[in-house]
Amino acid sequence: MEKDFKSGFVAIIGRPNVGKSTFLNYVLGEKISIISQKPQTTRNRIQGIYTSESEQIIFIDTPGIHKPLHGLGEFMNKEAFVTLRDVEIILYLVSANLPFGRGDEFVISLLKKVDTPVFLVFNKIDLIKDKGALMENVVKFTESFDFSEVFYISALTGENTEKVMNGIISYLEPGPMYYPKNQKSNYPEKFIVGEIIREKVLTLTAEEVPHSVAVVIEAMEADDENPELLNIRAVIYVERPSQKKIIIGSGGKMIKKIGTLARQEIVMLLGQKIFLDLWVKVEKDWRNKQNVLRRLGYIAEI
Repeated sequence: MEKDFKSGFVAIIGRPNVGKSTFLNYVLGEKISIISQKPQTTRNRIQGIYTSESEQIIFIDTPGIHKPLHGLGEFMNKEAFVTLRDVEIILYLVSANLPFGRGDEFVISLLKKVDTPVFLVFNKIDLIKDKGALMENVVKFTESFDFSEVFYISALTGENTEKVMNGIISYLEPGPMYYPKNQKSNYPEKFIVGEIIREKVLTLTAEEVPHSVAVVIEAMEADDENPELLNIRAVIYVERPSQKKIIIGSGGKMIKKIGTLARQEIVMLLGQKIFLDLWVKVEKDWRNKQNVLRRLGYIAEI
């Protein structure tokens, strides 16, 4: 390790669906946090690890900050709030094509409670057609808070993401390599496999299903007869019987489609053949039951 090796923790925060996960996945060159067109896909604090010869940056992709409507929502907000106090830099991602609003005021009110340097990152600049409106928006944001740096990027195409990375590195202090250089996440493969399955549910199902979905991997083990085959048993939890019917689909078509898409991606992630056994169970009102939230893999204290 070089003598002047740098390291640090960087939080990625913002309102739902501004591209936090897309940014993290682009920087790491690998899917760590799931992506969906539907907001609120990230529920836990995902740590993605970027390591080069001279620095290691541990990114924490927080849930989108929003007004909570249930116990799970409160958990997600708490996860995001805790992160602000434990990092060297905060990246505040906003959609360049959306105006400054009350949600942004709420986030900024939180930022004012910490001393951490905050980078304002306007994402989705590839969607901008009216640069004048963008600059008006920039003025509103920068007048509301003293940001350390301001960047304009497209996490989807990668445009200007290198500038953000260089900015982060310039703020980091000398520090240790916290994780092995080839490690990309602190979450186990089982967690990421579950997230891939949940992403496919979010992508393929109707609006009434997404936030009522949780995925638990009950088993990941080598096949008794074929050690090169990995058997994965996963349970998709929903809150209502009607949602279960949607996920299963007519004649089981939807669950088969979910399984096919998830299987393709899991094979790429694990680098081996898998057998994916998907089940759907109803757990009524699980997002408001702390004991169920614990059982489904969310942090014990909510």
